[in-house]
Amino acid sequence: MTIDWNAFTPVSALAGGAMIGLAAAAFLLINGRIAGISGIIGGLLRPQAGDNIWRIAFLAGLVLAPLAWTVAVAAPDLTIAASYPVLIIAGLIVGLSTRYGSGCTSGHGVCGISRLSPRSIVATLCFMATGFATVYVIRHLGGF
Repeated sequence: MTIDWNAFTPVSALAGGAMIGLAAAAFLLINGRIAGISGIIGGLLRPQAGDNIWRIAFLAGLVLAPLAWTVAVAAPDLTIAASYPVLIIAGLIVGLSTRYGSGCTSGHGVCGISRLSPRSIVATLCFMATGFATVYVIRHLGGF
């Protein structure tokens, strides 16, 4: 295994992680809600009176912030090596899994662990173990 030192960016990764943590903490302190994306989107699918505005604003920020960032910094070249059907199936699997797992990686990994939630700690360990196993199988056993 080799490390691509040009792609190794610990300062920006640390800054980004700190900003995500501060944003999640502020969201919890100000709104009393967890910043888990699947829960926010799920709430839009079963709307309640007076509960949609903040959800729409949160999701709009997730879409608009990167677009605004590209005004200041050139967007990186992206290459997705999968077909649209594969991406759609993968998205559906992730969506169903977040419902069965009672949350997504952002909800469990960032917000749940910081609250010392046992369910979130177990869920995050399962996410990580599955990711490690998948990479091992694909890279070492799958011949890819």
